[in-house]
Amino acid sequence: MLTRLFGFNPKTHSVGKEITAGITTFLTMSYILFVNPMILNSAGMDFNAVITATALAACFGTLLMAFWVKVPLAMAPGMGLNAFFAYTLVIGEGITWETAMGVVFISGLVFLLLTWLGIREKIVNAIPLSLRLSIPAGIGLFITLIGFQNMDLVVMDDATMIALGEHSAPLVFGLFGILLIVILEARKVRGSILLGILGTALMALLFGHISAPDSLFSVPPSPAPVAFQLDILAALQWGLIGAIFSIMFEDLFDSVGTLVACSYEAGLVEKDGTIKKIDKMLGADAVATLFGSLAGTSTTTTYIESASGIEEGGRSGLTAFVTAILFLAALFFTPIISAVPSYATAPALVAVGIFMFKSITRIPMDSWPDIVAAFLTIVLMPLTYSISLGLTFGFLFWTLLTAVSGKVKKIHPVMWIVAVLSALNLWITAAAF
Repeated sequence: MLTRLFGFNPKTHSVGKEITAGITTFLTMSYILFVNPMILNSAGMDFNAVITATALAACFGTLLMAFWVKVPLAMAPGMGLNAFFAYTLVIGEGITWETAMGVVFISGLVFLLLTWLGIREKIVNAIPLSLRLSIPAGIGLFITLIGFQNMDLVVMDDATMIALGEHSAPLVFGLFGILLIVILEARKVRGSILLGILGTALMALLFGHISAPDSLFSVPPSPAPVAFQLDILAALQWGLIGAIFSIMFEDLFDSVGTLVACSYEAGLVEKDGTIKKIDKMLGADAVATLFGSLAGTSTTTTYIESASGIEEGGRSGLTAFVTAILFLAALFFTPIISAVPSYATAPALVAVGIFMFKSITRIPMDSWPDIVAAFLTIVLMPLTYSISLGLTFGFLFWTLLTAVSGKVKKIHPVMWIVAVLSALNLWITAAAF
């Protein structure tokens, strides 16, 4: 039965290892249950309802990987994608979160269409490596800036725009959390980010800065305040084309990069370099995004933390099934999640930013267009407080500089389309101010 349900091979797979792998994957990515509600709450969404939406989206997407694709991969609302939703779309563009959720839904439909037509992989291959690797690095800096703001390490300043924050409890506890996470990570402790969040919250509790929850367990909060509240019609406007485009590309690189990396770890790569079930994996990613937008959360994507479970021996959908069930079980611990303050989750943002920034070491720096485009993409994301603007400038400058350098043939036809859409996005953004 396990073979039919999860692609489990009793000759090469171990039930014990699969269960351990599923638990490991959950521990390494469960921080999203704390962080995603905090980020989306800043966009005006109900905190407790988003906890439920996050868990449901993670469970649904991961079950797709378990039963349909039959691989040891897990999904949840993506970091960076949630920041784009809250800080770029809602706060930056000034649209309602319901409209922004409609944008997520439409982007999910586009993902699905591109996957069915086999275009998704072609788009990724058309984007130069320097830009593909710059995106996670830039998002890493952007998320880190948000983390520093949430712990009052970085504050607004009239003279210098930003400055070092004054001594405060959130700052002290936030720095403690960062130190704890990086030490645990250096010691290769599983679930370092989750332990960092809980450790920081515990310290705040011991020093009387937060109150203990009334109970450890409760009935999961209703997702009604955020579920099925998306406004698709409002999202179908000319001014939001750039936003749909940005989400599409961000999720495109995130999911494909993760799937490639984890597939090598799980032995899912053929001798010719092709990845087994890649179409189903990308399809599951798109369907999960559609479900997540209906449940009330930002774009759902495959998590690189799945690699931790694969390292523990996870090789089939049984690993993903265990992870999915644990996300559902976590809903009964909502009182604990709700009691954690934002400065306790801030260190998790910084840690994720560090992990994402590691991609900078693989950016090719042997040509001027690559250098300029990578630099602008990475720097402008945090400085403009907009992931989409960082992408826009990166795509535009790479295409322009490559063309004037006399290397027009190096530019894939798809990149010309991307450059035109980027220019359109920049024009729309400028016209809004």
